[in-house]
Parts: sequence; C-alpha cells; structure tokens
Amino acid sequence: MSDPENWHYESAADLKVPWHQRPASELRETGLTGGSGNWVWRQLIRLYLRARHPLTLTGANHLPRETPFVLVANHTSHLDVMVLESIFPEHLAARVFALAAGDYFFDTVGKRLAAAQLVNALPVWRGKATRHALANLRERLERGTCGFIVFPEGTRSRTGELQAFKPGIGMLVAGSSVPVVPCTLTGCFESWPSSAPRPRPGAIRLQIQPPQTFADVPNNREGWEHIARALQILVAPDTPSGE
Repeated sequence: MSDPENWHYESAADLKVPWHQRPASELRETGLTGGSGNWVWRQLIRLYLRARHPLTLTGANHLPRETPFVLVANHTSHLDVMVLESIFPEHLAARVFALAAGDYFFDTVGKRLAAAQLVNALPVWRGKATRHALANLRERLERGTCGFIVFPEGTRSRTGELQAFKPGIGMLVAGSSVPVVPCTLTGCFESWPSSAPRPRPGAIRLQIQPPQTFADVPNNREGWEHIARALQILVAPDTPSGE
C-alpha cells in the first residue's frame, strides 16, 4: 500500500501550453483522449504489419522493459517508426514517443493531429532545433516517465544506405545514465522507399543491440559527436549481433 504522506502530485508538462499548440509541442503529454486514439491506431498498425510485413526480430532480450530509454535506428522509410512502435507491450507503448521532423510532420494542423495520433510523435525542428527544446526533451527522459524513438540521420535515406548520424542524439544523452538501444532495420526501404507513394508487401528484419550508456561522456560538442559516431557504428547493417 502506498504511503499517502509521501505521495507527490506532478502536473503534466504541457499544462501551460495552449490546447491548439499541444500537438506541435515537445512538451505534449498523452492524455485520456489522445491515449485512446493512440491505442486504436496501434492495434490497426499491428494488424497491417502482420498481414503485409512479417517481422523477424533478433535481440528481443535487449528491448527495454521500463522507461526511460532511447531507441535509435537507421531511417529509410515511413514503415520504420511503425515497426519500432509495434514491438512494445501495451504498458510501455503509450509512453513511447517518436521524435519526428517538425517541418515535415507538423507544418499543418492536419499533419500535427495525424502525427500525434498515429505514431505519438513529438516535433524536432530541423535546422532550427533550439537547445531549449532539446533540453525539454532531455528533462523528460531524466524524469523517467517516457521513452523516445530517434532516427539520428535526421531524414530518410533516399538510397537505403546509412547516412551520418547528427550530434543531436548526443545532446539528449551525454553525461546521462539513460540507456540507448541501437536498432537496425532491413526490408523497410525495399517495401516503402521515399520515392514510392505507397508501401508494397515485404518482410522486415529488426536487430536490437545491447543498450549503451554515456554517463562518462562530457555534455559538450565533442561528446555529442563521439556519441553520434559510436551509435552509427552499432546501427550499421553489417554490425554483428550483440546476443
């Protein structure tokens, strides 16, 4: 039984954000209405993936069981985030947010609502991501209440080849004990490259590597770039499994 004397109420991070701005805010929380919509979409996406994109998963034992954490992966397709979000059990799924390009997914009201409902996305504004916004995201991680899915390349690969990781991932975790789980997706590009208007059926493989922590890495430019390089090596498709 919990001790009522030690009970502490913590208000939602987005409480002071105007309602019409919440879908495009990095402070957005998943409320009752949003959570219900997310749940429905998760079930539909899982059904779709099972029917059209059978998944082979290796390294499932490395999948986080509690928050906080960051999943990082290569990015070649809109299928990437759907696959990664589909692997979490329900007790975690509602607390996992995908960080998505604000200028692409949040530039209109319709897109904002779709991104928030379909994949529980939070915006990162490419080219103008402020330290304040990244600090807000980092603070959410350190509070231990959520997990993030991050694509450190910053955009989908147009060729299927892995692109250089940007140092923003380092800004989230340098000097922190938050575990970072490297993931490698194959098959998403073949099923739905950026040049195709819609996906076609195809098998997908997901390899999950052991979690990494960067508590001893300095929280500065050099540290951020070090983390980006280290994670890029682990996510590269030819990296041996850590099982």
